[in-house]
Amino acid sequence: PLFQAVHTLTETQYTELAMAVDEIAERIRTLGEKAPGRMSAYMELGAIKDGDENASAEDMVRSLVEANEIVANRIRPLIGEAADAGDEVTAGLLTDRLTVHEKAGWMLRAMLG
Repeated sequence: PLFQAVHTLTETQYTELAMAVDEIAERIRTLGEKAPGRMSAYMELGAIKDGDENASAEDMVRSLVEANEIVANRIRPLIGEAADAGDEVTAGLLTDRLTVHEKAGWMLRAMLG
């Protein structure tokens, strides 16, 4: 019963994340640093690991909720660090990302009831 709703929501989130990776990479380059160039490099740097491909739809949604919470929790302190460093652009980018991940977590939790 969850398949169509999960498929639609995750497709929307996947598209948004693909655009975000580009925006984040551009910000990293703007700051004079080298951005990861491969998805595998992002995966090595990240705290989220691939899920069980045989999990039920509900378990997959729970994993996505957890993943969005992990990202949101990692972003929160970085917003203050960027602001303290006088980097309002990065703080704004991080705030936008926090909003996206909090909303995604909320929408996914709503699917679980």
